[in-house]
Amino acid sequence: MKASILVVEDNEDLCQTIADVMKREGYVVKTASSGEEALSKIERGLTDLVLLDIKLPKMSGLEVLAKLRDMTPDLLVIMITALTDARPAVEALKSGAYDYLLKPFELDELKLVVAKALETHRLKLEVARLKEQQRRRFPESGLYGESKAMQEVRNLISLVAETPRTSVLIQGESGTGKELVADDIHNRSSRADKPIIKINCAAIPENLLESELFGYEKGAFTDAKGTKRGLFELAHGGTIFLDEISSTRMALQPKLLRVLETSTFRRIGGTSDITIDVRIIAATNQNLEVCVRDGTFREDLLYRLKVMVINLPPLREHPEDIIPMAKLFLEQNNREFNKNIKSISPEAEEKMLNYAWPGNVRELKNVLERACILCKKEDIVPELLHLEPLDIRATMGTAAANGKKTAAASPSGLSAETLQEVEKQHILRTLDKYHNNKSKTAKMLNISRSTLREKLKEYGID
Repeated sequence: MKASILVVEDNEDLCQTIADVMKREGYVVKTASSGEEALSKIERGLTDLVLLDIKLPKMSGLEVLAKLRDMTPDLLVIMITALTDARPAVEALKSGAYDYLLKPFELDELKLVVAKALETHRLKLEVARLKEQQRRRFPESGLYGESKAMQEVRNLISLVAETPRTSVLIQGESGTGKELVADDIHNRSSRADKPIIKINCAAIPENLLESELFGYEKGAFTDAKGTKRGLFELAHGGTIFLDEISSTRMALQPKLLRVLETSTFRRIGGTSDITIDVRIIAATNQNLEVCVRDGTFREDLLYRLKVMVINLPPLREHPEDIIPMAKLFLEQNNREFNKNIKSISPEAEEKMLNYAWPGNVRELKNVLERACILCKKEDIVPELLHLEPLDIRATMGTAAANGKKTAAASPSGLSAETLQEVEKQHILRTLDKYHNNKSKTAKMLNISRSTLREKLKEYGID
């Protein structure tokens, strides 16, 4: 479909010349000699791009531009000016114009600027279309579940996405989808066209985390051969996601607090403040209020982070989502592995419903992926579900949610135990299996080393 261009120029000869050139390039062209006429034509018909003279009778080009921004914010506008003073052109760019041309300009220059503007606009529309297509195919950017609990999470995401400066604290066990929530908040916000920079605070050594976040100046320390920009600078205009925020050392927390309060920081070794515009989203699988009582997390930082708190429930607390999510993962795996698995057997469904899912949605997704790879028939059967080393044979969800004791048949056939005791024994068995190697144990349990350390401390395991 040919692009539609409106030429707004009070010089009749120049207006006709520009119109003729644009028509020869294959565009549909309309003309207007005043701002009022231009606004009227834009209201009455579809326009892709406006070539707008800054100096017009009665209503100036800048005034027309301001009204266009209110009417159609995405409309491409290229300003035309004969003024030797560049200030009006710069002001036009600040007000949302795509580019400007200085009279007298070459016709080849005009054609090039128009073609570039329309191609940029086309690419933006294509990206938006693909994003919408992806959103429809995989709703909520991978945040699955239709239970009441998950609907409440989605409602909070929608609310906070509309306030692009509000800091967010996401709380939930490992595998519940904290990173997916951060992605969804970013993608739904006005920052979506800017980067979302992610860092796992527990995965980087304490002595390196500060330089990763804030950067450093040349000569700040022995190995600082040049200036390095930190992740906060790289995220300017977008979002920074600080996963496992509880792992940050106390000495670093005041710098994080300062960024939250003033949007400024200094690189290591720097002498001047750097101002940034970022939204901070933090996530944790720990109770930060307990960390505050233990003296490992600053209370003022906690309250500054938790302007908006999103609590992700563990999978055992919304078991009604287990089978629908399993079927969705089955469909995805069929496409990825070119399989034609048609269903999950009733026995396999029962096995999934009676399992505690300590690794939550991430574990469910991994279990289904493995089962699909191994499946040679049209059904997923119980034998394909690798739910080792613990298969809970009692309904966990309701009792766990109510804080009651839950009956769990352990591999040794012991009597009823609390969920906490089952978890402790599970950790002990896994530690023993890997000869107390904490890295391998954490990997097997599908948790981070820092989470494992907290669990060992909680259960008094030396």
